[in-house]
Amino acid sequence: MPEGDTVAQTAKRLHNALAGHPLTRSDLRVPRHATADLTGRTVLDVTPRGKHLLTRIEGGLTLHSHLRMDGSWKVYAPGERWRGGPTHQIRAILANEKHTAVGYRLPVLELLRTTDESKAVGHLGPDLLGPDWNPETALRNLLVDPTRPLGEALLDQRNLAGIGNIYKSELCFLLRATPWLPVGELPTETADRLPLLAKKLLEANRDRPARVTTGRPRPDERLYVYGRTRRPCLRCRTPIRTADQGDGSRERPTYWCPHCQRGPSPTP
Repeated sequence: MPEGDTVAQTAKRLHNALAGHPLTRSDLRVPRHATADLTGRTVLDVTPRGKHLLTRIEGGLTLHSHLRMDGSWKVYAPGERWRGGPTHQIRAILANEKHTAVGYRLPVLELLRTTDESKAVGHLGPDLLGPDWNPETALRNLLVDPTRPLGEALLDQRNLAGIGNIYKSELCFLLRATPWLPVGELPTETADRLPLLAKKLLEANRDRPARVTTGRPRPDERLYVYGRTRRPCLRCRTPIRTADQGDGSRERPTYWCPHCQRGPSPTP
């Protein structure tokens, strides 16, 4: 599932392509909105909210989309070949005279009143890359259930919005805690810097084509632990381990260094 920085990049591309121009084509290929026609309406802005995308359109309408695991938005110039996937995977087309935005495999696509956006995103915690960011609120949310594993708490978008599986693993490494450590057992100083560190990581990567958390540009050293199963830790050379961890909806692969990170972990 895309992380908050990836969604912010997508929103920026869509905003630059669509905002300020009237739509010359509108095609929403989901049963609920198949008859909706937005042609002639001007796109006002495209705003990210955590992992959600809000495309605001003249007339008080918002097209809400979520990429989840496989969705994507692609932007094409006139005459450019569409390469985002087969035609039957297209869920939305928004076009003006200069650009065409095509949404592929979008699991969430709904047209709602802009005044009703809270129905789609009102449950989210403070957005790490948004104007509502508040580290104190984020930390309070994370500590509501002190027995909850740190990794699960970080993935819960109701606590703070924008962290996905990659940043979960990388944050736990930087905090020197395993993803299974109860969040209430974090040392006070560590817990206090968690929200600020999370924001720093996402902000550093919001405009990068390749995500980096280590400060090292080499492709095999950009991340500390994510995707590095059995490879040596960049700090201590201990082989990185992986195991599944739930996020409240499904199991996800989780990576950690058994030497650098303290706390409980699954038996090998």
